[in-house]
Amino acid sequence: MRTDLDDILAFLGSETPRAWIDAALNHQDLLLLDHKNCEYKAASNALNLMAKYNTSEVLMNAMSRLAREELVHHEQVMKLMKTRGVELRPLTPSRYAMGLRRVVRRSEPGMMTDILIVSAFIEARSCERFAALWPHLDEELGKFYKGLLESEGRHFKNYLKLADLYGDPEDVAARIAAIRPIEQALIADPDPEFRFHSGTPVSILATA
Repeated sequence: MRTDLDDILAFLGSETPRAWIDAALNHQDLLLLDHKNCEYKAASNALNLMAKYNTSEVLMNAMSRLAREELVHHEQVMKLMKTRGVELRPLTPSRYAMGLRRVVRRSEPGMMTDILIVSAFIEARSCERFAALWPHLDEELGKFYKGLLESEGRHFKNYLKLADLYGDPEDVAARIAAIRPIEQALIADPDPEFRFHSGTPVSILATA
């Protein structure tokens, strides 16, 4: 697991601010609510890629497996929420995914490459945050988050493999280098909201 986490940290180039970890520990209801949303969005992203690139067989098969796994995680988070008395309610989306999607090129083949790279960053950051959180959580939630490290790390690598398969490796490397500082800023810069992928909390945490 350490080797996988080392790979993820090398890819991301930064770690979650301690202030975000403290906020997560103090607002575990929001953490679980937005984590649930993230799992659903990850499944939706995989299904959207299947629909958009429906002649790419390797991608189709990989995304089908990923979507099923993300939906299982969604169900697991829902179960944890129920046992902990966390009620379902809507949350505004974080700036993170939207900020990353703004860098996606609007024409092919660059669009496909960028979507896959952005997806890899999201999965890698999720994994890094699971690793940052689980030692500080209660036994049940800590065990769950620790168990997610392996699958989320696998997802990150699969997205990068697909980017190299369907894109030009030199372009992929250049785009990773271009997107990395944007991703780092999104999780480090001051953020008025707390979400699973939010930045450093600086004010009263939003609850909706």
